[in-house]
Amino acid sequence: MNNPIEKEMWEAMAESPFLMLQLQNASEHAVPMTVQLDKDADGAVWFYTTKDNRVARGGPAMAQYVSRDHKLFCCIAGTLTEETDPAALDRHWSNSVESWYDGGRNDPNLHIMRFELGEAEIWTHDPGFKGWFKLMTGQDVSPEEVGDHERLSLQSA
Repeated sequence: MNNPIEKEMWEAMAESPFLMLQLQNASEHAVPMTVQLDKDADGAVWFYTTKDNRVARGGPAMAQYVSRDHKLFCCIAGTLTEETDPAALDRHWSNSVESWYDGGRNDPNLHIMRFELGEAEIWTHDPGFKGWFKLMTGQDVSPEEVGDHERLSLQSA
């Protein structure tokens, strides 16, 4: 990954792995989810959920993310599918995940989803001294003075 804004996004998600996830062709609202990152995976992230969760049926999806410090915002489009590889369940399992499922790994309602990443739109907010001064004094501020904005592909190569 050579793109600095993409690197910043992954670092922010590793620090605070919570986002909102929504199926694109559904009328239901987005749901909060904890993303499971895998540094060796290219173009995918995972979510543990339940079989009756509104996103469990999968399909085209959109995730919205805001970093803990509110300096990075992103929207990621992709496809949500059921993960059938048992190794993925083991790879991402933890005590905090287990606390959500009465039956642990054998809970009959446990469902793991893979989010195949597509395009992302990322904004950073870091105005610097000049940008803050203009914001505080009501002067015109150009987008470049408050941060970066980029649209990029997160698909695996």
